[in-house]
Amino acid sequence: MNIMNLYRTLARPVLFQCDPEWTHHTTLQWGGKFGRTAVGRGILHALYEFEDERLAIEVAGLKFPNPVCLPGGFDKSGHAVEAIAAVGYGSVEVGSVSALPSAGNPVRPRLFRVPDDEAMMVYYGVPNDGAQVVAQRLEKTRLPVPLGINIVETNTGREVTEDALIDELTEALRILKPRANFMTVNMNCPNSAGGVSPLDKPAVLRRLLESFAATGPMPPLFLKIRLVPTPANIDAVLAVTDDFPFVKGFMPSVGAKKPYVGIKTPQAELDRMPGSLSGPFAGPAALECIRAWYARIDRKRYVVVSAGGINTPERAYERVRAGASLLQVYGAMIYNGPGIVRHIKQGLCALLERDGYAHVVDAVGAEVRGEPMRGKSPDGKAINGEALPAHR
Repeated sequence: MNIMNLYRTLARPVLFQCDPEWTHHTTLQWGGKFGRTAVGRGILHALYEFEDERLAIEVAGLKFPNPVCLPGGFDKSGHAVEAIAAVGYGSVEVGSVSALPSAGNPVRPRLFRVPDDEAMMVYYGVPNDGAQVVAQRLEKTRLPVPLGINIVETNTGREVTEDALIDELTEALRILKPRANFMTVNMNCPNSAGGVSPLDKPAVLRRLLESFAATGPMPPLFLKIRLVPTPANIDAVLAVTDDFPFVKGFMPSVGAKKPYVGIKTPQAELDRMPGSLSGPFAGPAALECIRAWYARIDRKRYVVVSAGGINTPERAYERVRAGASLLQVYGAMIYNGPGIVRHIKQGLCALLERDGYAHVVDAVGAEVRGEPMRGKSPDGKAINGEALPAHR
């Protein structure tokens, strides 16, 4: 029995008897202690590590040993980054971190498992220790993979003015960028301020990036953006970011909206849970979002990072072929354990070999180029070497 099956059959039944937020907090607490020792990191490496040169990829001048990355949301305040890197993620993203500390949404519970769909309902409201504390915690951290920090507005439960939002995000960036290899702006968190953000307006986004530029040399910056991916919406964003060379890519999503499509859990049960739902059911929408962005960007200038519903090597490979250079995997770890990272990486190597690619970079955007994929798609349908339709 492999390490992933052991987690599902032995560890998960026990952990799922506990409150989800308590489990999350305790995992970070013990992971932090374990990862800060050479012995602990060595054990994690022995259990989970798998690297292959075919998966190494350079993005924004940074070298990622593999494209399977941990997004913001899991380690919100940088407690367990060493342990996370040790299980084989290609990068670790801390956050979302706000300029000021925040306890998040006051209502409890605010994290729910939706096991029939291997999904999570999240209503945290971005609790974190604040930029100053996180910067101090990460001051001496040196990881074997790129370290990103995701910034967001402080959750006060109220909508903020455009000027206040720009000032706050700029302050968070100023404090945290010396600790980061790359930064991410969480432009529209659905669980704070009602999911409304002035940054959805191109003019406000421009003012924010101008404010960032005024802080001095910038690390690579990615925008985590929730927009309906129409050509007009995407082009409006690109018209802004083209003027700021430090913007290197996008983490686009459309977000899951009620009524949810493609789920097994009764809607009445979901209605009792506040928050935003994420899980494998969101995969088709996430894939279409990647296709839409990849079709519009300057591929020599930008990359697309894909998240949402990646829980198998086949789904990961599908996103790569659609245009994603990096993949973010979080929810699948909750249901499958850290072994899911190695499983996806091993599977990606097998799929690359099957389709005749020497390196993962060669497969990025293969669908758009009309290159054939063999075997089966993530939904189990035979492909028989036929190219998937291009989306331009």
